[in-house]
Amino acid sequence: MKTQFVLFSLLALIGTATLQSCAQPQADAPAEAGAGETGTLAIRANGEDFVRQGFTSKDGWEISFEHLYVNLAEVTAYQTDPPYDPQAGDSLKPVTEVTLDGVKTIDLAEGDENAEPILVGEVDAPAGRYNALSWQMVAAETGPAAGYPLVMQGTATKDGETVNFTLSVNEQLGFSCGDFVGDQRKGIVEGGAAGDLEATFHFDHLFGDGEAAPDDDINTGALGFDPLAAIAQNGELTADLEDLEAQLSPEDYNKLLEILPSLGHVGEGHCAETALTS
Repeated sequence: MKTQFVLFSLLALIGTATLQSCAQPQADAPAEAGAGETGTLAIRANGEDFVRQGFTSKDGWEISFEHLYVNLAEVTAYQTDPPYDPQAGDSLKPVTEVTLDGVKTIDLAEGDENAEPILVGEVDAPAGRYNALSWQMVAAETGPAAGYPLVMQGTATKDGETVNFTLSVNEQLGFSCGDFVGDQRKGIVEGGAAGDLEATFHFDHLFGDGEAAPDDDINTGALGFDPLAAIAQNGELTADLEDLEAQLSPEDYNKLLEILPSLGHVGEGHCAETALTS
């Protein structure tokens, strides 16, 4: 009996020690991986295949671009909490943000049909996921787009008719966008490594897409090229917004103005138009 009593006493002591050990406060959880580290964020501009390879408008014009200049300023990437949804009318709540220096004119049509999106710039960035992007399109002070935020130069051909066009947009625009939507996740920066983000421009919103159904949203909301071809003279059309306001029908001109704020995307992710700050 005495042996059993000693054995039970030992077991009780071990159980008490185990309970006490489990009750001890645990050490603080390790900090999130990469916290306090810095990498590099590259921001690119992409006009997609419509710009690099040419396309057919909703009304049958074969359009190719020689140059498509966008003048970009205040290009800023954000880590936001909560995630930013521009379509919900949310306000952007950044935890971290980084901005590219200066103003830069990008030719979205640069390179051959397989060219990569154009590098706008790189910036040192705290590690983390950049899930929002904003930029402004402002008038260029010098260079091929001087005086304009957006200049489109190219040719449009249909039924043996060719129109050489230069369309210059005086309207300055700001875009505020949420997370990049595409086949690959973008915006992740790890310590000592490089990540990238993309400002995407959907010019099919302006001209439509001949490969889509006529009643597809991309076509019902687009201007197409017929209204522009109708005001060309001897196969030439050089116009800015003031010229287009005078020559297009009020309906077509207003549609053009409504389309411009929808050009900016992040992949297939949407943006909201914002007021300019510079």
